[in-house]
Amino acid sequence: MNISELNDLDLTDIGNWPAVGKAAILALIMAAVIGAGYYFDTQHMRMQLQQVQGEEQKLLKEFHKRQRVIANLEAYRAQLAEMEKSLASMLRQLPTRTEMPDLLEDISNTGLINGLVFDRFKPESERPQEFYATQPISIRARGTYHQFGAFLSGVSALPRIVTVGNLKIGNGKKGAGNEKDDRETEELVLEASLNTYRYLDEDEES
Repeated sequence: MNISELNDLDLTDIGNWPAVGKAAILALIMAAVIGAGYYFDTQHMRMQLQQVQGEEQKLLKEFHKRQRVIANLEAYRAQLAEMEKSLASMLRQLPTRTEMPDLLEDISNTGLINGLVFDRFKPESERPQEFYATQPISIRARGTYHQFGAFLSGVSALPRIVTVGNLKIGNGKKGAGNEKDDRETEELVLEASLNTYRYLDEDEES
């Protein structure tokens, strides 16, 4: 079949085409179908490949992350042991429920020993936390600048944890000293909130 014969073929009467023409058109149709199928199927597979590659990258990142953790496992264990040691040391500084009255007395005596006169020494309601309770103490005391300094220094030296907050110092009355000694002889008024902490018993934690 030559080109002139191809031009004479009637597209509306394919049934009467010669065998060569029918084979040619059938081959073209099959090629188009196979090409379309290959294109769409390949596109779908490419999308799946991209998805799998994305998952692979996530898994690789997770693997490297865990690999670093495993490589530093001994260091983490040593750090954890040190933290547990520090926590145990801090917990030993928290009094129990039965020791709390003695601690309050120690704070009060520290003020009296340093010459303070308490107008108010009032333990407030406890504030329970996860494994400890905060015990606020509202105080108002009279004394000199140096007496206040000695009191606060003595409180910080107690074997139990005591923190000072809302500290206010106001003027009281002056003593009989001269102007040079006014700072030492002037009576001041100190108001503050002391906070101490106690360890909760197991029944209190529950």
